[in-house]
This record gives sequence, structure tokens and C-alpha cells, in this order.
Amino acid sequence: MADYNYDLVVIGTGPAGEAAAINAAKLGRKVAVVEMRDQVGGACAHKGTIPSKALRHSVKQIVEFNTNPMFRVIGEPKNFSFPQVLKTASEVIAKQVMLHTQFYARNRVDIFFGRAHFVDRNHIEVLGNETIENLYFDQAVIATGSSPYEPVDVDFTHERIYTSDTVLNLEHTPRTLIIYGAGVIGSEYASIFAGLGVKVDLVDNRANLLEFLDVEISDSLSYHLRNNGVRIRHNETYKSVSADDSSVSMELESGKRLRADMLLFCNGRSGNTKDLGLENIGLEANGRGQLHIDKRYQTGVEGIYAAGDVVGWPSLASAAYDQGRSAATDLLDLPGFRFVDDVPTGIFTIPEISSLGKTEEQLTEEKVPYEVGQAFFKDLARAQISGEVVGMLKILFHRETYQILGIHCFGDRASEIIHIGQAIMNQKGEANTIEYFVNNTFNFPTMAEAYRVAAQLGLNRARQVNK
Repeated sequence: MADYNYDLVVIGTGPAGEAAAINAAKLGRKVAVVEMRDQVGGACAHKGTIPSKALRHSVKQIVEFNTNPMFRVIGEPKNFSFPQVLKTASEVIAKQVMLHTQFYARNRVDIFFGRAHFVDRNHIEVLGNETIENLYFDQAVIATGSSPYEPVDVDFTHERIYTSDTVLNLEHTPRTLIIYGAGVIGSEYASIFAGLGVKVDLVDNRANLLEFLDVEISDSLSYHLRNNGVRIRHNETYKSVSADDSSVSMELESGKRLRADMLLFCNGRSGNTKDLGLENIGLEANGRGQLHIDKRYQTGVEGIYAAGDVVGWPSLASAAYDQGRSAATDLLDLPGFRFVDDVPTGIFTIPEISSLGKTEEQLTEEKVPYEVGQAFFKDLARAQISGEVVGMLKILFHRETYQILGIHCFGDRASEIIHIGQAIMNQKGEANTIEYFVNNTFNFPTMAEAYRVAAQLGLNRARQVNK
């Protein structure tokens, strides 16, 4: 048993924990991080963002190869197994772990591997395999992330039932698959498995796919999933799940029965706060294991902050990094604090989706006079050259002031394309108008040109209406 003293202890080494720790260390604080895995990176690197996006990229390449006529004349379509495409993800994970380990070493942040447990407000025990280490600190950031929600009436120990964490251990390719939960993770995996030729039943307990999206974008995703063989079942909830040696069966409340080789359960995530000893410092998580914070990322205990997935929305790696950095800014009492509430969505389905700002439905409900500018990828020279002609860019703007109110993109590189509009949308005053895109020259041929096309069409429509 050993004792250590620190200015700041951060629990978790995902994006939020890393940003908080390194920000504080760069400003001269003595910092330690605690990681429950035997490598840094958190769920983002090992179970979530990195592996799933690497997996998706490999599957997208397979789809492109099998649908490109230039390659089809050489031979028949190539089939790849799920374990084969996972190899790429494993290589990326290893590179990410090495990179982030170097970040901690370079900034002289101490790493403790084991489970963190609060003894009191200024004391954490790190429980290793055969050791207990005591960390005493002035301030702490809880950035423990989240894990897949597992209801007690589903047997997740069965070899045919998986979560988004355990699916990365899958050693075969199922012929048929039930995905329960059509949120971001469920929709992404539906795209991935459909790309591998798996017949997918996607069960959604809502009326529309990803209801927080603009309806036109949501409808586009639904169409392309169905076009790739995904059967989407809306307004359905499960009643029971059973599995045997040959299949998994799901009974729905509507009376339907689904049967497949495998079940992937993706119905939400829970904050990793169990066994953290929160009761010893007067904190309590909600029913999903999440911690309540104020607008400074402070919990109800002075000097104890929380950031990332453990606080709930928006549960994105990009936001988590900014949250961790902002939490450290506040606890160090430095200028430049930002509460992260204006975050673009990045959904890595095939094709991908990204959006920022208001949807048409929200603007209609708020009775805002708006107009729409659209550019379809099939009309852009760069998309025609690359063969990625599925998708569109949609700009919503005020009909009278031309202020940009929302940007929605569906198609290849959508998560990259969105940031051009984000930069203009976040300008102050008259700089934030759709006119920017017609008053500046864009390289040709590029996907960025979609902004010019959409803006010109939208402005023409607005001027005609305003006559």
C-alpha cells in the first residue's frame, strides 16, 4: 500500500478525462489519472467511437469494391467476415493507445490502473489486482464514461446475445440479426452488418428513426437502410427474449415474434458510477447511473466535477473532450470557460449524417419565417468523380435577415462538410448569413461547393418570396 498527494485526480482516461488532466498538467498542477482498464483511452478507444468507426470504414470499402463496375469486371463480389474487418479496428486501437499514453507521459501525468473508490472528499483508493494505492487530492473530475444498458430480464451471458461492447468480440458473421434499439449506435451497426450482407431487423420503439434529426434527413437514412436490406420496425418494444443453441427469439409487445442467429441490444447506455463510493462523499447518481452537474460541470460536492458520458447528453466523444477541458478551466479558475451545448451531431451510418442547429420541424413550431437551400450530391462534379452521389446539404436560414439557423448534411463525409457551415453559423452579427457562401469563391470541384449551390438556390427562393 502506498500514499500519493495530488492537486487533481481524474477518474477515467477517455476524451473527457484526458482533456481535464492534460489541461491542468500544462498549467503546472500535479495530476493523476485512474483507469479501470489496463490501457488508457477509455470506452472511446476500446469499445466505442474508434473501433466502431474503423469497422464502419472497412465495411464501406467493401461495399464500394463490390458495387464499383470497374472492379466487378475483374471478378465476383468479395465476401468478408466480421472478424476479418475487425482486424483493422484492432490496429487503429493499438495506435490510439500508444498515442494517448505518450500524451500522459509527455505532460508528466501519473497513471494508476485499477478501480477508483472514494473514501472521502479528498481521498480515493485505487484497487488493483493485488494492490491498494491511496490518492489524496484537492480536486477531482469524474469522467468514468458509460456502458451499454443491460436490463435484468435479458441473458447477456448467452453466446448469441450481444451489446455494443461485446459485439467487438464476435468471432463469426451471423446470417440474420436482430438489433434492438434504433438510436445512433443501433443505426450505425445496422449499416455495418447490412454492408456485410447480413439480414437485419432493426427494432425501434419510436415512430421515426432518430427523431431528433430533421425529418427529411431521417427519411433519407430510413430509405437507404431499407434499400440495403434492413427491415425497420417502428413503435415496437420487446416483451421477452429467449435463446438456445441455434437462434435468438424476441417477443414484441405487439404480438410479433422475431427470430435470428444473433441479438444486438442497443437500447441506451448507463453511466459508470457503480462501486465508485459516491455515498461516501454525498453524491447520488440517477437511475441510469448519471451524475447531475451545474453549468460549470460541478457536482453537488464542492471541488468534485464530472464530464463526458457520465453526465448524459450529448454523449459524444467530441463533446466529452470539450467538457473535460472546460471542467479543468473552471476548477483552475481560469478565463475562457465554455459550457458545451452547441454540438454538431456526427452519425456514422452508411451514408453518414451530421447536423447543427434547428430543424424544419422546430422552426415551424416556433413560427420562424425561414427558407431552405439545398444541394444534392448527385449534381456536384466532385461527387460524380468520386462516385459518392448519395446525399445532400440542406441550409435553413431566416427568410428576411438571411441568418443561418440550421445545417443538415446526409452523405459521404457529412461529418467533415458540416464544419464549414459551423464556422460561419457561429460568427456574430451580419457575418452569420447565407450570403457568405455566394460572396466567396469555393474551390472546384469540391464537396464544399455544395454550400455555394445550396445558398444560391435558397437566396433565389427567398428573394422571390420577399418581392
